[in-house]
Amino acid sequence: MCPGQGAQRVGMGRDLAERFPAARETFEAIDDALGVALSRIMWEGPEHELVLTHNAQPAILAHSVAVWAVVGRKIGAVGAAAGHSLGEYSAYVAAGTLEASAAAALVRRRGELMYAAGRERSGAMAAVLGLDTETVDRACNEASGADGVAVAANLNAPDQTVISGDPAAVTRAGERCKALGAKRVLPLKVSGAFHSPLMAPAVDGLHDALIGVPFGDPAFPVIANASGEAVRTGVDAKRLLVDQLTSPVRWVTCMQTAARLAPGARYIEIGPGSVLSGLLKRIVPGAAAVSLGTADEVERFLA
Repeated sequence: MCPGQGAQRVGMGRDLAERFPAARETFEAIDDALGVALSRIMWEGPEHELVLTHNAQPAILAHSVAVWAVVGRKIGAVGAAAGHSLGEYSAYVAAGTLEASAAAALVRRRGELMYAAGRERSGAMAAVLGLDTETVDRACNEASGADGVAVAANLNAPDQTVISGDPAAVTRAGERCKALGAKRVLPLKVSGAFHSPLMAPAVDGLHDALIGVPFGDPAFPVIANASGEAVRTGVDAKRLLVDQLTSPVRWVTCMQTAARLAPGARYIEIGPGSVLSGLLKRIVPGAAAVSLGTADEVERFLA
């Protein structure tokens, strides 16, 4: 499991580079490919620079694939992989579909396109806690109107959904969710309405960027956010990564598909934080998960 935007923090991955040559080489290769000292921004900040979409996305990917460079050969048979939003690109790196440097360049371009789409049409997002997705979806439909749309964008857990869209519609949808029993509605600090129709201006640019990058067939299934189903060819991977921009992240379905593909498997979260491991426990009860983000966590795992 590979995390998405929001998992970044200043200092991320520095201890990995200090202790593991394979991680250090991964960060250096990505810096060279981007022509930017991304690792310096990751390790030293400032935070306001790291959180910029075009920096945060490749930073999280770099952290995830640096962990994979250290542990990948030690894991053994992999039943499936999945990544949350930009994390899907990290999953394709792990599956051998995509080179790490090429993936970092793609997600940096993706971040630029998403940021530009957000500037073109201002958007908002909010996390709805304690309400089922079907009810949240109904609230979004009721809140959408002539002055904007709201959609269920990140289907993170049975009782956690992120809504996205035009600011007025997202505000109305949030109020409607509260009235329908949501425990909390938390506005998110974002530069656009991700995974909503407002990202449509970014679609052609991402499609063009993907055309020029070689994609192999994954060595093991990668579960796509847009469909919640296993991807087994590079051609399908590219198509579904474009669809992902304006489609919801169907994380609940992704984890249910993973459980079906690899029953009883151990789940390993690679990259910063442990958010996905927490969500997993609410989707697949009893699933065993370990988070590998720090050098200490990686060393304990290898031992």
